[in-house]
Amino acid sequence: MIIQDVVNLLENYAPLAYAEDFDNVGLLVGDKNEKLTGVLVTLDTLESIVDEAIDNNCNLIVSFHPIIFKGLKSLTGKSYVERTVLKAIKNNIAIYAIHTALDNHINGVNDIISDTLELKNKQILIPQRHTIKKLIAFVPHKNAATLRTALFAVGAGNIGNYNECSFNIEGVGTFNGNENSYPVIGERGITQFENETQISVTFAKHLESKILSALFKNHPYEEVAYEITTIENTNQHIGIGMIGDLEEEFSELDFLDYLKTKMKTNTIRHSSLLGKPIKKVAVLGGSGAFAISAAKAQGADIYVTADLKYHDFFSAENKLVLADIGHYESEQFTKNGLVAHLTKKISNFAIVLSNKNTNPVKYF
Repeated sequence: MIIQDVVNLLENYAPLAYAEDFDNVGLLVGDKNEKLTGVLVTLDTLESIVDEAIDNNCNLIVSFHPIIFKGLKSLTGKSYVERTVLKAIKNNIAIYAIHTALDNHINGVNDIISDTLELKNKQILIPQRHTIKKLIAFVPHKNAATLRTALFAVGAGNIGNYNECSFNIEGVGTFNGNENSYPVIGERGITQFENETQISVTFAKHLESKILSALFKNHPYEEVAYEITTIENTNQHIGIGMIGDLEEEFSELDFLDYLKTKMKTNTIRHSSLLGKPIKKVAVLGGSGAFAISAAKAQGADIYVTADLKYHDFFSAENKLVLADIGHYESEQFTKNGLVAHLTKKISNFAIVLSNKNTNPVKYF
């Protein structure tokens, strides 16, 4: 295997197309064609993590957070970021960051938190918009079945729990080729009337190149007539945060104690308690102040996240409890999920779970 093979596995799992625009994800350091020796999975990439990769003969670090987030104008070792990148380069170690691509995955960061808290009836808290596209293509009747099958094979027509979904309309198409054309059906300069099928399918936006490749490869015409549009339908499988139900109600204090134990956190900062039972729980790993309104709108009794500022706590407005468990604490189990996924896919290479606690926040 080469490093690109692991990159492909990661991007098939959590496509980079769904990462947030502000993020820096993908292969950040290293040669994608380098032969793979092993993979180290971590939450953060630091100098100590590069040392751990060296000790374990791993030349690829898969990190949740990107070590390069803002632009680097020099590499002189003046900051921890530059020192980490330099050490990785000197030791021929590649670094891949998955970050918000995994945040927005239905089985990603927030699903791991939800499973840790044993939530049921889980749903995406904030579905990502503009992730579904629609293809309309026109093809001769006799070629319609072949084209549909090819489109289905690369992921078109998957809607929720159903696949091979399409809509088909029979009609008559017309075309007239000029002197530079080479029509497959009919003759140049003569208007051709052809019985055609209009095929409509939806698809996830990250599949567009594959969809177009299948269309052109399996369509007989020299010029393929098609339309692609982005639709407004809500995609319940892509988005950030998650909301679900506890099996049984907790009192507020009992739930905070449960949360502290399950998420292995030393302290919880929270808004005023309301004297109401906790049943519906919203979660969002990492900095989640932006989703407070979504948690309220969906009727959460408590919203579990991190990095809330002083004024963010006022936003609870006595409608729910806000619980800040810490950034590292909210995402700490993510690396375990990545190791589990990669181990299923790769059996002949070491997939090493970093044993380093990279949390920069200490408690007194």
